[in-house]
Amino acid sequence: MNYLYLYLNIGSFLIPFLFSFHPKLQFYKKWRSLFTGIAVMMVIFISWDVIFTRNGIWGFNDAYITGYKLLNLPIEEWLFFICIPYACIFTHYSLQYFFPKGSNTGFSFAFSEKITRIFYVLLQSVLIVSLWYFYDRWYTLINFCYTILILGLVFNYQKELLSTFLPTFLVILLPFFLVNGVLTGSWIEDPVVWYDNTENIGLRIGTIPVEDSVYALGMLLTVLGWMEWEKVKI
Repeated sequence: MNYLYLYLNIGSFLIPFLFSFHPKLQFYKKWRSLFTGIAVMMVIFISWDVIFTRNGIWGFNDAYITGYKLLNLPIEEWLFFICIPYACIFTHYSLQYFFPKGSNTGFSFAFSEKITRIFYVLLQSVLIVSLWYFYDRWYTLINFCYTILILGLVFNYQKELLSTFLPTFLVILLPFFLVNGVLTGSWIEDPVVWYDNTENIGLRIGTIPVEDSVYALGMLLTVLGWMEWEKVKI
């Protein structure tokens, strides 16, 4: 069982990686901007992860990891920030390829400007109101503040990206919840990743802290926002 976290990373990554060479998708052509975006995201999220782990806001069950660590983080945790964003961003671009905005099929993974604005206002409102009541919980505070910031930047400077990312994110949440469910203790005896519940809202979706879905949103939007910014810059 000490390879469980490693197997989850590899399993999440393997199929998207293999299909990256599909002649229609050719996702490998986005690798440069993708891995640059992942590196930028990791600078932010790994720093945050190291501090939270050191202070016991969350931690890792030695029964499910190999024991190799860097900056006191399991090597599997480092791989998480590569494998999961890779799989999720691959899913986003695949859905956009097969169901593009303005598709003749009558269905696309894109919201109208009005729906995008409504979703944006609702998301920001929920995050801000939550902070009003739970500003003293470190996971909630840092997580929600960062997501409010990245959402605001993308909405103001890359609104077209937000219109396509929001609907694909709803799809991405399904496999994300499966993987994260295992990590937080679903279907196994003990969680791979444990949390100090005094530092989060305490509301869970199954075994998953509600903050994790916001965490995923901020993480993926950082990578994708960087990729689209690089494309415009070039």
